[in-house]
Amino acid sequence: MEFDSLKKAEELLKKAYKLQMNGNVKKAIELYEESIELYPTAEAYTFMGWAYSFEKEYIRAIELCKIAIEVDPDFGNPYNDIGAYLVELKRFDEAIPWLKKAMKAKRYESHHFPHLNYARILEKQGKWLEALEEYKATLRIEPSYELAEKAYWNLVKKVN
Repeated sequence: MEFDSLKKAEELLKKAYKLQMNGNVKKAIELYEESIELYPTAEAYTFMGWAYSFEKEYIRAIELCKIAIEVDPDFGNPYNDIGAYLVELKRFDEAIPWLKKAMKAKRYESHHFPHLNYARILEKQGKWLEALEEYKATLRIEPSYELAEKAYWNLVKKVN
């Protein structure tokens, strides 16, 4: 029974993600909720938080990411997402510890994202040399990440 619930929850999660990517955020949130009711996962809470962020509901998104962390503290996405939402709220200093936790997360496929987000904060704070180092860290992890490369070279131009 538990396996069936997990399988159905995963199917709902995939459908919700597709809906979200196609712009149907409200329906996606409904499916994320259904997925969580069947089998709560850190992924479902995180992705539902991400959907709320599409609606600029950052506080709700942060709440959901914190639940995701309770479900699986090793899952890196919610740490980075909280940091990113705090950046959107211009709460830069609060974002930094979350991004640093994301950098150290055991289960995270996108370790370059928190480095990029941290570099952006450092750049906004006028800590340009530190920001350049963080952009370089991003590119060491993901060498073909064009956004980081562009941000790096734009900042190099400012520094020079």
